[in-house]
Amino acid sequence: MDQLRQIQAFTAVVQSGSFVKAADRLGTSKAVVSRLLQELETQLGTRLLNRTTRRLSLTDSGRDYFERCRQILDDLAEANAAASATSTQPAGRLKINAPLTFGNLHLAPLWGEFLKVYPLVELDLTLSDRVVDLVEEGFDLAIRISAAASLPSSSLVARPLSSDRAILCASPAYLQRARPIERLADLAEHSVMAYTYWSGGDVWSFDGPQGRESVTTHPRLRANSGDTCRAAALADQGIVLQPGFLVGPDLKAGRLQEILPLHRGPALTIQAVYPSRKHLSGKVRVMVDFLAQAFKQPGWL
Repeated sequence: MDQLRQIQAFTAVVQSGSFVKAADRLGTSKAVVSRLLQELETQLGTRLLNRTTRRLSLTDSGRDYFERCRQILDDLAEANAAASATSTQPAGRLKINAPLTFGNLHLAPLWGEFLKVYPLVELDLTLSDRVVDLVEEGFDLAIRISAAASLPSSSLVARPLSSDRAILCASPAYLQRARPIERLADLAEHSVMAYTYWSGGDVWSFDGPQGRESVTTHPRLRANSGDTCRAAALADQGIVLQPGFLVGPDLKAGRLQEILPLHRGPALTIQAVYPSRKHLSGKVRVMVDFLAQAFKQPGWL
């Protein structure tokens, strides 16, 4: 029990940024919080916080320990909620990673509704196209989009949420002034806007009338953001290979035009990925179910 109080004090200090605010948060005194933290550091045999007259900062050991402590407290809050006779609602912090563009366009509008339905869940969202290590970085759940429904680790579980495809397109103005594109090999002579994290790199592959075909492109622009590639295409600077959830509205409005429509871009799988556990967290389960329902009939298809 003493160690639980120590962990609560340590976590409160980190989250609030001061001993005084942590004491107010815990309903105790600054002296008690300071004592609990000192006892914890003594027990662990390491310093968790660097203290100066102006600020507090985590040590390397403290940073790792804080993430684990926060997860422990979240799990405890959820366990208490599940066991309570007065509450069966999922509770606690839910740390989610999602791709930047997809997160802003298609996930952001959903979070408010989720929070209304599950008021005891606290969302901690990180948008990044980098593939994170869920276990090492403390994520409960990640949304991933890939050209193959595969997982990097057998310790992960995935649930498909929806599908999409990569679409080859450019602005009408670019296509009007540029060299005609009559076959896939012609792309090698064109200006393309390349997405840095594309699994094939500069080699773009399609399913065409003659089967699987590929072309090596020569990007004029590379970016780790699909939005940047799209913006360059809309500015008449070249060709992009981007998912329908990003360029679909532009195609419908005529701002972009599909190229070689008989050559189908790679199919994309949108899935929820989470660490394998014997007992799946209630907050993860309801989030995955919520997203599966939300993307049952996606607007980009």
